[in-house]
Amino acid sequence: MHWAEQIAQRIIERNPNKAEYVCAAGISPSGSIHIGNFRDIATSYFVVRSLRKMGKKAKLLFSWDEFDRLRKIPVNVAKVNDDMEKYIGFPYVDVPNPFPQSDAKNYAEYFENEFEESLNKFGIQMDFRHQAQMYRSGKYKDMILLALRKRGEIFDIIDSHRTQEAQEGERESYYPVNIYCPECGRDTTKIHALSENCERAEYSCKCGYRGEFDFTKNFNCKLAWKIDWPMRWCYEGVDFEPGGKDHASINGSYDTSKHISRQIFGYEAPIFQGYEFIGISDSNAQTGKMSGSSGLNLTPETLLKLYQPEVLLWLYSRNEPLKAFNFCLDDGILRQYFEFDKMYNDVKNGTANELTKSIIELASVDGRQPSLVPMSLIVQLGSVVDFNLKMLEVVFEKIGTPFKYEEFKDRLERAKFWLEKCSPQDVNKLRLSRNWSVYETLDELEKKEIAELYSYIKNGGYDLSQLQTELYAIPKRIRNLTIEDKQLKAYQGAFFKNVYKLLINKERGPRLYLFLFAIDPAKYSALLDFSYPKTQEEIQDEQVVEQETVEENKVEYGDPDPVAPIKQEIAIDEFDKIDLRVCRIVKCQEIRKSHNCYKLTLFDGEGERVIVSSIKHYYTPEQLVGKKIIVVANLKPVRITGVTSNGMLVAASNNACGCKVIFVDDAVPEGTCIK
Repeated sequence: MHWAEQIAQRIIERNPNKAEYVCAAGISPSGSIHIGNFRDIATSYFVVRSLRKMGKKAKLLFSWDEFDRLRKIPVNVAKVNDDMEKYIGFPYVDVPNPFPQSDAKNYAEYFENEFEESLNKFGIQMDFRHQAQMYRSGKYKDMILLALRKRGEIFDIIDSHRTQEAQEGERESYYPVNIYCPECGRDTTKIHALSENCERAEYSCKCGYRGEFDFTKNFNCKLAWKIDWPMRWCYEGVDFEPGGKDHASINGSYDTSKHISRQIFGYEAPIFQGYEFIGISDSNAQTGKMSGSSGLNLTPETLLKLYQPEVLLWLYSRNEPLKAFNFCLDDGILRQYFEFDKMYNDVKNGTANELTKSIIELASVDGRQPSLVPMSLIVQLGSVVDFNLKMLEVVFEKIGTPFKYEEFKDRLERAKFWLEKCSPQDVNKLRLSRNWSVYETLDELEKKEIAELYSYIKNGGYDLSQLQTELYAIPKRIRNLTIEDKQLKAYQGAFFKNVYKLLINKERGPRLYLFLFAIDPAKYSALLDFSYPKTQEEIQDEQVVEQETVEENKVEYGDPDPVAPIKQEIAIDEFDKIDLRVCRIVKCQEIRKSHNCYKLTLFDGEGERVIVSSIKHYYTPEQLVGKKIIVVANLKPVRITGVTSNGMLVAASNNACGCKVIFVDDAVPEGTCIK
């Protein structure tokens, strides 16, 4: 049984004859509503749908807590209006709209409208409550008076859930309500005295205002959170409400409010479900909370540019509330789409179990039939053809999956948005000229492989299957290998990498046979033809790139580091244990997801060895390939950024110069020992 159905069952068992069940959620419009807060709504929404599935009448009640005080100014607000600090302490509904281009009446309405527009795309219908209107209309008058009359009992309840002891006189001076000042508009007020019937209070404000407040006529006041929450449960007849795991802790907000609800308002608190917070997975910004992600404001509206609404709901539906999960800005999003498609197809084909059926059913959006064209395929092929719609249909036809625009349009813009905003490094664009800097690092057999591929592409007349076969056959044929040779797979992989680098300046890309088949050969075949010398334009381009690289690598260094004291003396036999060898750098490759390290393939006089070195910010591959360096050759191998490093190069590091590799004169043979 789905977790939402289990909660629905508990609600019914608790009050089996209720005419209509109420599931609640609420958010303060303090700024753009974060997708993490959406779990509050999604949790209640799934329970409402489960109750209806069981034949019960249920509604989703949503409170805009716009009568809360403004506590701090969000970054996006401060950017457009740097004069908002003066409104701290005002209720959100009384703060002016900071965005001049919007016609929202106030701060609260701007962010409420922003969020409600995105909710429509999920097909979620809610019964809204605006708390400023509820308070100021006097609807809560009797319950506020009740709280004032029982303020001593409320204090005792709150105190029983605290760890620190109450101070002398604290109980007598406690009032469960905050008054908004009629002079300055803030909640910086203090009640000094309360009439015997608790209907009138004498109070003052930090702004200097003093006055009397009549709770039977003046409603510009608000109960404190742990009293406000149970008061609303009672007023609305709430049966279920979720909350963040911080509220669910022992002696936390729910425990305290549950106690107040029963003892003060005579209402049994609703069933409560705590939920885990949500994070992001972003290989560019590391994994962490959403607020630190890729510069994107992760509201539901933003996430809908990456995820179909069904896929977003599915992520909440398949994960129990206390289970954390991530929204993926990295390529994990492609895995999530794949898993959704598989689960959806299992339901469609009748092979799914009951839990899977419930997960998909709760994630469905009325009036929508989700596109299931593989997201990874749209990303790969869309990038190849620069998201040209007609060309994409042609490519799908060529590879035997003749999808039409109507079938993939719902995912097309999302794929493009993800590539451009979250994974620009995965956008595949053909070079404008031949990549001589890569070609000149290839050995003779590797160059023959490229020449053979160029000849095959130029002659044409092949289909997709034949092209795929030929790509694997070229290294095998050039090197006179058989299918049983263990080295074959490695040579084929190296060949593919070389082709990618020559065409798109990267070691990886879309499946190579699809890539080469999808694009008009006239657009890329010349990039594989090195049968004629460099053109003047290519020479000039190389000079420009080299100059740009020099400029990029210019760093303003500071004063030299203090000279370190000489380390403890060692005997010559201890020094002799260190095997320092001269090695030549054969290849320098970037490591996926590493911002600092290169993978260096070296020739040490006997064979090849690989080391990993964090010198990426100081050198380009072109500045390293072919150079001779000193390596600690007998260092124990270690895994660094997913690559086994067999040694360490010798370099000098100082604040005055950065990191400088110690290069060796080219006349010194590889394998020479440093003594």
